[in-house]
Amino acid sequence: MKKILLLAIVSLFAYAQSTFSNPQPTFENPRKVAIQLYDSDLKKVNHNLSTIYNILKEYPQESLKVVVIAYGNGVRALKKDYDKQALTRINSLMEYDVEFIVCRNTMETMKWTEDDFIDGVSYAQAGIVELIERQIAGYIGIIAY
Repeated sequence: MKKILLLAIVSLFAYAQSTFSNPQPTFENPRKVAIQLYDSDLKKVNHNLSTIYNILKEYPQESLKVVVIAYGNGVRALKKDYDKQALTRINSLMEYDVEFIVCRNTMETMKWTEDDFIDGVSYAQAGIVELIERQIAGYIGIIAY
Protein backbone atom coordinates (compact mmCIF):
# COMPACT_ATOMS: atom_id res chain seq x y z
CA MET A 1 0.00 0.00 0.00
CA LYS A 2 2.83 2.39 0.86
CA LYS A 3 4.44 1.71 -2.52
CA ILE A 4 1.22 2.56 -4.35
CA LEU A 5 0.81 5.77 -2.35
CA LEU A 6 4.44 6.73 -2.97
CA LEU A 7 4.07 5.98 -6.69
CA ALA A 8 0.91 8.10 -6.83
CA ILE A 9 2.64 11.04 -5.12
CA VAL A 10 5.69 10.80 -7.38
CA SER A 11 3.46 10.58 -10.46
CA LEU A 12 1.44 13.58 -9.36
CA PHE A 13 4.63 15.57 -8.72
CA ALA A 14 6.04 14.58 -12.11
CA TYR A 15 2.80 15.58 -13.83
CA ALA A 16 2.72 18.93 -12.02
CA GLN A 17 6.30 19.61 -13.08
CA SER A 18 5.62 18.73 -16.69
CA THR A 19 2.64 21.01 -17.24
CA PHE A 20 4.90 23.94 -18.11
CA SER A 21 7.31 23.93 -21.01
CA ASN A 22 11.03 24.19 -20.46
CA PRO A 23 12.53 26.36 -19.33
CA GLN A 24 10.13 26.38 -16.38
CA PRO A 25 8.88 29.83 -15.34
CA THR A 26 10.77 31.23 -12.36
CA PHE A 27 11.20 34.52 -10.54
CA GLU A 28 14.31 35.23 -12.64
CA ASN A 29 12.74 33.99 -15.89
CA PRO A 30 8.97 34.59 -15.65
CA ARG A 31 6.40 33.98 -18.35
CA LYS A 32 5.61 37.35 -19.90
CA VAL A 33 2.24 37.97 -21.53
CA ALA A 34 1.06 41.08 -23.40
CA ILE A 35 -2.68 41.19 -24.01
CA GLN A 36 -4.05 43.48 -26.69
CA LEU A 37 -7.20 45.39 -25.79
CA TYR A 38 -8.47 47.23 -28.85
CA ASP A 39 -12.24 46.88 -28.43
CA SER A 40 -14.38 48.28 -25.61
CA ASP A 41 -17.37 46.01 -26.20
CA LEU A 42 -18.26 44.91 -22.66
CA LYS A 43 -18.58 41.24 -23.59
CA LYS A 44 -15.12 41.27 -25.19
CA VAL A 45 -13.54 43.21 -22.33
CA ASN A 46 -14.96 40.75 -19.81
CA HIS A 47 -13.65 37.86 -21.91
CA ASN A 48 -10.18 39.44 -21.80
CA LEU A 49 -10.41 39.90 -18.04
CA SER A 50 -11.51 36.29 -17.57
CA THR A 51 -8.59 35.16 -19.69
CA ILE A 52 -6.21 37.07 -17.42
CA TYR A 53 -7.75 35.49 -14.32
CA ASN A 54 -7.29 32.05 -15.92
CA ILE A 55 -3.64 32.78 -16.62
CA LEU A 56 -3.12 33.98 -13.04
CA LYS A 57 -4.64 30.77 -11.69
CA GLU A 58 -2.16 28.57 -13.55
CA TYR A 59 1.14 30.34 -12.90
CA PRO A 60 2.64 31.23 -9.53
CA GLN A 61 2.44 35.03 -9.21
CA GLU A 62 6.20 35.38 -8.81
CA SER A 63 6.80 33.64 -12.15
CA LEU A 64 4.41 35.69 -14.30
CA LYS A 65 4.22 39.21 -15.74
CA VAL A 66 1.03 40.31 -17.46
CA VAL A 67 0.53 43.60 -19.25
CA VAL A 68 -2.65 44.79 -20.98
CA ILE A 69 -2.04 47.31 -23.73
CA ALA A 70 -5.13 49.32 -24.63
CA TYR A 71 -5.26 51.21 -27.90
CA GLY A 72 -7.95 52.35 -30.30
CA ASN A 73 -11.45 51.72 -29.02
CA GLY A 74 -10.06 49.50 -26.23
CA VAL A 75 -8.85 52.59 -24.38
CA ARG A 76 -12.48 53.33 -23.39
CA ALA A 77 -12.45 50.28 -21.09
CA LEU A 78 -9.98 52.04 -18.80
CA LYS A 79 -11.94 55.26 -18.45
CA LYS A 80 -13.52 56.14 -15.11
CA ASP A 81 -17.00 56.20 -16.68
CA TYR A 82 -16.80 52.66 -18.11
CA ASP A 83 -18.84 49.74 -16.73
CA LYS A 84 -18.51 49.73 -12.93
CA GLN A 85 -18.24 45.92 -12.58
CA ALA A 86 -15.57 45.70 -15.28
CA LEU A 87 -13.58 48.47 -13.60
CA THR A 88 -13.81 46.60 -10.29
CA ARG A 89 -12.35 43.53 -12.00
CA ILE A 90 -9.60 45.65 -13.59
CA ASN A 91 -8.68 47.18 -10.22
CA SER A 92 -8.61 43.68 -8.73
CA LEU A 93 -6.19 42.54 -11.44
CA MET A 94 -3.97 45.54 -10.71
CA GLU A 95 -3.66 44.23 -7.14
CA TYR A 96 -2.11 41.10 -8.69
CA ASP A 97 0.46 43.30 -10.47
CA VAL A 98 -1.25 43.17 -13.86
CA GLU A 99 -0.14 46.34 -15.65
CA PHE A 100 -2.62 48.30 -17.79
CA ILE A 101 -1.20 50.70 -20.39
CA VAL A 102 -3.20 53.37 -22.23
CA CYS A 103 -2.28 54.68 -25.70
CA ARG A 104 -1.68 58.44 -25.63
CA ASN A 105 -2.27 58.74 -29.39
CA THR A 106 -5.83 57.48 -28.87
CA MET A 107 -6.23 59.83 -25.91
CA GLU A 108 -5.13 62.79 -28.01
CA THR A 109 -7.43 61.84 -30.88
CA MET A 110 -10.40 61.60 -28.50
CA LYS A 111 -9.30 64.71 -26.55
CA TRP A 112 -9.10 62.74 -23.30
CA THR A 113 -6.70 63.50 -20.46
CA GLU A 114 -5.16 61.36 -17.73
CA ASP A 115 -7.95 62.60 -15.42
CA ASP A 116 -10.44 60.62 -17.54
CA PHE A 117 -8.77 57.32 -16.64
CA ILE A 118 -8.74 55.11 -13.57
CA ASP A 119 -5.88 55.36 -11.13
CA GLY A 120 -2.99 53.01 -11.56
CA VAL A 121 -2.79 52.82 -15.36
CA SER A 122 0.41 53.61 -17.23
CA TYR A 123 0.75 55.44 -20.52
CA ALA A 124 2.63 54.86 -23.76
CA GLN A 125 2.68 57.24 -26.70
CA ALA A 126 1.67 54.56 -29.21
CA GLY A 127 -0.02 51.45 -27.85
CA ILE A 128 0.76 49.34 -30.89
CA VAL A 129 4.45 50.28 -30.68
CA GLU A 130 4.40 49.34 -26.98
CA LEU A 131 3.04 45.94 -27.99
CA ILE A 132 5.78 45.49 -30.60
CA GLU A 133 8.49 46.47 -28.12
CA ARG A 134 7.10 44.14 -25.45
CA GLN A 135 7.17 41.26 -27.92
CA ILE A 136 10.77 42.04 -28.80
CA ALA A 137 11.49 42.02 -25.05
CA GLY A 138 10.14 38.47 -24.83
CA TYR A 139 6.45 38.99 -24.10
CA ILE A 140 3.98 36.68 -25.84
CA GLY A 141 1.30 38.74 -27.58
CA ILE A 142 -2.25 37.50 -27.06
CA ILE A 143 -5.57 38.52 -28.52
CA ALA A 144 -8.02 36.90 -26.11
CA TYR A 145 -11.18 37.06 -28.23
